[in-house]
Formats: sequence, structure tokens, C-alpha cells
Amino acid sequence: MSIHAYAAAGPGKPLEPFSFEPGPLGPHEIEIGITHCGICHSDIHMIDNDWGWSSYPLVPGHEVVGIVREAGAEVRRLSAGQRVGVGWQSGSCLECEWCLSGRENCCARQQGTIVGRHGGFADALRVDERFAFPLPEAIESSLAGPLLCGGVTVYSPLREDARPWFRVGVVGIGGLGHLAIQFARAFGCEVTAFSTSAGKRAEALELGAHEFVVSTDAGRMKAAAGSLDLLLSATTARLDWQAWVGLLRPRGILTIVGASPGALDVEAGAILTGQKTVRGSLIGGRARLAEMLDFAARSGVRPRVEVVPMREVNPAIAKVRQNRARYRMVLEA
Repeated sequence: MSIHAYAAAGPGKPLEPFSFEPGPLGPHEIEIGITHCGICHSDIHMIDNDWGWSSYPLVPGHEVVGIVREAGAEVRRLSAGQRVGVGWQSGSCLECEWCLSGRENCCARQQGTIVGRHGGFADALRVDERFAFPLPEAIESSLAGPLLCGGVTVYSPLREDARPWFRVGVVGIGGLGHLAIQFARAFGCEVTAFSTSAGKRAEALELGAHEFVVSTDAGRMKAAAGSLDLLLSATTARLDWQAWVGLLRPRGILTIVGASPGALDVEAGAILTGQKTVRGSLIGGRARLAEMLDFAARSGVRPRVEVVPMREVNPAIAKVRQNRARYRMVLEA
């Protein structure tokens, strides 16, 4: 049976109706009838071929939520009728040191849900069942999608490094940042939100931030120097990294989850003094993603979303491109 989707015919092209035959179901594959799919900035990077990985026609969508409607002969974890979600990663070798230690996202042979294959802006998705996750009942389908990529992206470094007594800063109150604030607060941390937009203050505090700093206010930034144990950069804007490292306390950690342009320009002395750390983090392994879903369900962490019909995919993408989404766009079949 054909899968009906929306695909870009080339870099930067608008999405148009597209159908394809998925072929026989593999032994470890499931077919998911899609109910919802989030729109992530990574989908736009793929549409535009910003990373040089895209192949066309390209069906974006890697924050997929739906119901299992068919399972391959070797599928053991999932069954028809289950509600599941799929994030950025759809496969890995499952036998290297990284996979065996639960860090499948570091596998050299990892597979992306929309890299060389069709994604979730469609009525169905085929995927290895080992990279699909049962969804907690407490999380609505319309809210689950952004957690599967954006949620695990910010949860993973917080889970790795944050402690309940930490002072945590979040740079950028957008699709990633608004989730990072909630997770950090749920971990018991003291949270400071940083944004260039003073208009985001009330919402940042409502999301759980204890303090809000306009990052263009030199006086407030100077007062925040040396105050943070962990600083999570969740913005895609160009930053003065030297200045942001200056906000860290001794042994403080700057973790980058947003793909900011330009070089990471920090003087060695700024890292050596106080034994500070700069690191990057990208999504998370399977165990971490499952743990994140459970934690979000129990702690009340939820994305702020705008749900629109799948047929309105192009206007929704335009809204994300223009940074007008507050804070995630979700397509509904």
C-alpha cells in the first residue's frame, strides 16, 4: 500500500504531495500510522541541504507519533495498536562500544530518520522497532513529538552533568530552551534564563526560571559573571563565547546543544582558570530517550506547541523559518 507524504523536490523547495511504495516490511520493522509530527529546525536544514546530506525527493519529519499498525516477523517489543514515537535516530549497528554502552547516538553507523529515507510528514512511517518508543499515557500525542528530539537533546546533558544544587543557565528561550528551563527546574536546579528579548521574561518565569537576564544588558551580564555551575546554550545565534564562559563558576560546564554559526573562539586561559569545561551534546541514546519520556510524564514537562493540519505544512515551515513559533509547530494528520 502506498504511503502518502509531503516532499521537497530540491533544496529550499516548498513541500508538495508525494507518494511512494515502501516495499516489503523488514523482520525488525514496524509500520506506524502517523497521527502527529513535530517540525524541528533540523527538518529545515535537511530541506535546504545545509549539511550536504539531503537526497531528493525529501520527506522531512523526525518527531513522529502514531499507532503501530503492522509488525515484522522478528518484532518482539511492540505490537499492533500501540502508541509509539520516533525521534532523529532510526538505527545504529547495535554492536560497537558506543551502542553497547547505551550511546547509540555516537555510533559511526547510526542512521537518521530523514537521512537517505523518508520521514514523518506523511501518513505512515517504516522504522526499526528498536528505535521506536512506547509513549506514557500522561503525554498527549500532540505534545509528544517535540520531546523525541528537542526534549532528549536538552535532557541528556542535564542528566549527565546537573545536580539539584546547581545554578543552571539556559541561553535562548526557543524550541530547545523552553524545554531546558522546565527540565532543569524539575531536577531541582536554580535556573536563570538568558534572552535578547525582554518580552520573553514573563513566559520564562512561568516555565520555571528563577531569574531572567536580557543578555544585551551589559550590567546584568557583568553581575552574573562567575555565578553558574552549568550553562546550556540552546540558541542558533552567533555568540561571544568568551563572554559566556565568563559566567561559569570554577569547574563550571558550558554545553552547546544549539548549532550556533561561526568558530568556538575561547582563550585557553579562560578554560584553564577555574578548570572549566566546554562540550557539545547531540540527542541521546535509546535508554536516555526512554528515561526522558518517563521523567517528563511524571514531572509535568511539556512543550508549548501550535498544532496545525498536515496539509498546512508549508505555512507551518515558514513560521519556523521566521522564528515566529512559540515554541514548536506540530502537524496533525
